[in-house]
Amino acid sequence: MSVASLSRPTQHDAADLEPACPSAQLPTLGRRLDAFGPLAGVSGSELEVPLIDGRTVRYANLDYAASAPALDAVIEDQQRILPYYASVHRGAGYASAVSTALYEQSRATVADFVGARGDDLTIFTRNTTDALNLLASAVPDGAEVVCLDIEHHANLLPWQGLGATIVPAAATLAQTLDDLGRVLDETGAGLLAITGASNVTGEVLPLRRLADLAHRHGARIAVDGAQFVPHRKINIAELGVDYLAFSGHKIYAPFGSGALIGRADWLDAAEPYLAGGGAVRKVTVEHTNWATGEARHEGGTPNVLGAAALAAACTAITEIGDDHLRRHEWRLRTRLLSRLAALREVRVLNIWPDCTDAVGVVGFTVTGYDAGLVAAYLSAEHGIGVRDGAFCAHPLAARLDIAGGALRASFGLGSGSDDVDRLLAALRSLINNGPRWAYELVDGRHQPVADARPKPSWLRSLDSAPNPCQA
Repeated sequence: MSVASLSRPTQHDAADLEPACPSAQLPTLGRRLDAFGPLAGVSGSELEVPLIDGRTVRYANLDYAASAPALDAVIEDQQRILPYYASVHRGAGYASAVSTALYEQSRATVADFVGARGDDLTIFTRNTTDALNLLASAVPDGAEVVCLDIEHHANLLPWQGLGATIVPAAATLAQTLDDLGRVLDETGAGLLAITGASNVTGEVLPLRRLADLAHRHGARIAVDGAQFVPHRKINIAELGVDYLAFSGHKIYAPFGSGALIGRADWLDAAEPYLAGGGAVRKVTVEHTNWATGEARHEGGTPNVLGAAALAAACTAITEIGDDHLRRHEWRLRTRLLSRLAALREVRVLNIWPDCTDAVGVVGFTVTGYDAGLVAAYLSAEHGIGVRDGAFCAHPLAARLDIAGGALRASFGLGSGSDDVDRLLAALRSLINNGPRWAYELVDGRHQPVADARPKPSWLRSLDSAPNPCQA
């Protein structure tokens, strides 16, 4: 296990952080931490789920990295604005005027939250994947793109389609930065596309150094902020980040909206991402005069409620404060890692031994057990939700030798020490005693044999189609 994963919360850039404690202190450190609760109220915090033996328990949600629950503040905001919902920008009615103002104010709130420059565009998208595909469509012809092989597919596949140079991560973060500099120099690249934090290990990359590196070689930098923005305060103007993409469903606003924020020139010169009403100035049978600015890429009726939810989440997180958020996550991560260190059968995943910061995402394997079986066991016998598979990061999974799958525990504002403790107790029980129930493979997924857990009354079936991505 890398001690770097336990660096203390700080205001400094990740590149300036140092490990907080030697590995020999980890188990002791974990036992010294007192119990503590969530930092903010979220939907589902009191959800009771059925176990395979007929009991019910409070759901322990350790799958925030996939989709975070809605903040109570976001739900309250949605309830407040729903009566005013109407189409935006051209309606004469009062509700339409309110919705238009709300939509544009939400745009300003999101831009302010990430420290956008005054002339940056803030375009609402569906999610991070949508935002990065939009940016890929705007990269000028002939501009080379460089990225790492550790990326989530959202920040890999769009660039693959442009013939990007994909740089293998080196054994250390320092060497990886050197390699990126060399490749940027050799290719004369126009864009460096990089993740802010790994969705597999939680490791945070030094964004300021990467931005300086890109600019020094005449390139721009785009950051996949899906896992970074929910956990770390970011100011793209101060860091020198040219483009930032992130998702509402990762940042406690799961209402179908995301954002791409960044420099206007590439986006204004690109073909409209979605041709349709709202993206134009004037249309004749022979010709279309397209709009510039955000409207150019927001064709059709926008997701006003999703944009408002995203803005409400940004406001709520700002009110909580970056220091409180970092401290809360550091305590959760330290509690988990320090006690996992005592389980010889558990291997914690890390990309670089010299990466000195990480968010609330912990990837791991359990020796002797298929990851999918462990995830099914945690759910059926303990009411714990984790993610298993390759996490839509197949090249990184191969690099970490987890192509067959791993487990990921992730937490956030609605998590408390009890969630971590329940996971640890369940893992100890599995390692010492094995599962209490029998499991079988159904469409490639492990399921309890004769699973009689009831479904919600409003759901027709718990059956779902298999996911070939093993996401």
